[in-house]
Amino acid sequence: MTNMRNLILGAVFLVLLIAVPPLLDLAWQNALVNILIASLFALAFNLLIGQAGLLSFGHAAYFGIGAFAALHLMIAVENGLPFPTPLLPLAGAAAGLTVGLIAGYFATMRSGVYFALVTLAIAELFHSLAPRLEGMFGGEAGIASMRMPWASFTFGSMLSVYYLVLAWVVICGLGLWAYTRTPFGRLTLALRDNEQRVRFLGYNAHASKVIVFAISAMVTGIAGSLLAISNETANYSLFASAVSSQVVLQTFVGGATVFLGPVLGAAAFALFSFLVSDLTRSWVLYQGLIFVLVMLYAPSGIGGVVEHHIRNRKNLDWSRLAGPYLLALAGGLLIAAGVVFLTESASILFGEEYAMARQGANGGLPAYELFGLIWKPLSFVTWTVPAALLAGGGVVLMRARREIGAIWDSKGHGARPAAKSASMGGAA
Repeated sequence: MTNMRNLILGAVFLVLLIAVPPLLDLAWQNALVNILIASLFALAFNLLIGQAGLLSFGHAAYFGIGAFAALHLMIAVENGLPFPTPLLPLAGAAAGLTVGLIAGYFATMRSGVYFALVTLAIAELFHSLAPRLEGMFGGEAGIASMRMPWASFTFGSMLSVYYLVLAWVVICGLGLWAYTRTPFGRLTLALRDNEQRVRFLGYNAHASKVIVFAISAMVTGIAGSLLAISNETANYSLFASAVSSQVVLQTFVGGATVFLGPVLGAAAFALFSFLVSDLTRSWVLYQGLIFVLVMLYAPSGIGGVVEHHIRNRKNLDWSRLAGPYLLALAGGLLIAAGVVFLTESASILFGEEYAMARQGANGGLPAYELFGLIWKPLSFVTWTVPAALLAGGGVVLMRARREIGAIWDSKGHGARPAAKSASMGGAA
């Protein structure tokens, strides 16, 4: 019954992904493409950290390799090579698999923090060499190509690119899910839980980790190639540490212990950047704050918390929980409003434009505009507003937390949602 319900929910979600994009404008279609690519990247990364327990800080290397491999094939197709455009991501898969086998062989000789540092060093090696290898990576400018028509498809619109990306993401996602159900997928979990036990049972742990690493790099290469097909260009910035760190944040916020958790994190971060990046220059700071809060209070991520509630849904009294949960949401919104007020105020007061305004005011502190209102830096009201928001939100949140904890404890679960999430995260 559970499998049938999940199948129906997945089918409904897929229908929405197919039917809704034509109703959206170009900006939203492009945002959905980026969300799908980020989701596939996070799923591939989670094969390492969530399944095998290997934390890579340099997965951008295989993302960039896949992008450049696809672009070189696109250039060849432009020059007359008869290769189907929908199969271009195979170039990224082959390049990611090849480089992943080589890099994985050496990286998996170590474990823990040493493994993470080796993967980081490999990515930085590509990042430093790419601008100098103009024949392969196009130097600092990168390389570009055009999507060529195939059969009756021109791939000239963003909508056609969206459906191409969606097809590849669904195929790769199903493949990764099927991988977790295979005997080797179970062995991957055993490597995460007790590598010494795996060796004792007679398995070659190093070879197994190399295979897992290579598969993850292969799917990551597909994600990179999809980005190249969408943008029709790529440069060495794809190898930057920021790309690697972004997928780490997305995976842990979404939940590395749940298969679709990284998809939730990738979608949330990609959508957040799309909606907020044009409103404030501090959007990266807000992403960092979200990551810190999730790691402190829900280490298993969004997916882990959702899974915990689904698992206990039959024992929960939702009529009693609805009120405290809404109260917690209200408290969180109040705290968020206070943090945003302080962050944006600091961004203005310490910005270059305000420094020029101070010079015009003979060194004084002129008023500034925020949220459509005028605020005076030396006014008591200016700083009372965020203080009241933070204090009020904290009080409301603490009350909601006590009520939620009492309801969960009364059901005999023993662990509140956040505490349960912490134990799940520790087990991972």
